[in-house]
Amino acid sequence: MKVLDLQCSQLHVFEGWFASEDDFQSQLTRGLVSCPLCGDSVVTKKLSAPRLNLSTSATPQEVAAANHSELAQLQSALLTMARHVVANTTDVGDRFPEEARKMHYGETEHRNIRGQATPEETEALIDEGIAVMPLPLPESIKEPLQ
Repeated sequence: MKVLDLQCSQLHVFEGWFASEDDFQSQLTRGLVSCPLCGDSVVTKKLSAPRLNLSTSATPQEVAAANHSELAQLQSALLTMARHVVANTTDVGDRFPEEARKMHYGETEHRNIRGQATPEETEALIDEGIAVMPLPLPESIKEPLQ
């Protein structure tokens, strides 16, 4: 099993596990490899090397690896939160501003919703005192994971 460090064109870094280099190239060619954060299928392999403990002081490579690990943990936490939002809300699509207003003004029961709104619509909702929070959700989390 090969564990590869990958990066999408949006500079999100993530790991991919493949049976071999040929398996990775085959999946990449067929468009099966995509960023788990944004769904971007423009993915490149980052340079990586095994970690060797040869001294007690941290090398620049070890510092970079630690920073990469922290970034991966943050991305993982973001994905976990986004999956929680998807699992516990109803997608109302582009009807989001309308549905949020109906709930705010008591026309319908309150429920957890998500959807799309333009920046202008979001600002108007906030001006009306309706609590909304823009949260970009990658399309890939809306589908079951393999």
